[in-house]
Amino acid sequence: MPKIKHIALSTQDVDKTAKFYIDVFGMKEIGKIDSPNARGYYLSDGDLNLAILNFKNDAVAGVERGKGWSGIHHIGFQVESLEAITERLATAGSEPRHDVNEALGVGYGKETERHGNVEVKYSGPDGVMVDVSETGWVGTSGFNV
Repeated sequence: MPKIKHIALSTQDVDKTAKFYIDVFGMKEIGKIDSPNARGYYLSDGDLNLAILNFKNDAVAGVERGKGWSGIHHIGFQVESLEAITERLATAGSEPRHDVNEALGVGYGKETERHGNVEVKYSGPDGVMVDVSETGWVGTSGFNV
């Protein structure tokens, strides 16, 4: 069964937002990102990876919201099979986010080095994207919990 292992928040103040989740909920900083696409933090409670991101361009943020938007951006599910979940997503009417996948250089069937974190993004209900990954996210417990 797929498990939620990742939630990404889009924010305009990554330092303030990360500090809130660290100070209030005791989350641990497990990484930082400052790439051409985003700046921010990866936090974990040992089971879940929480990304606090400030997107640097509209393409990776998704044009429907853009880089200036703040809120829940996407939810990541670790799955046992990308092939099987792709079929289930299609049956549910969820389309791959080719625009965002292309901007990130990811996507199902792409021959990219898998190191954890996003493998492919899809549209979800209410404008919230979903990530699916066989490899999971840094700082998460995987399927063995």
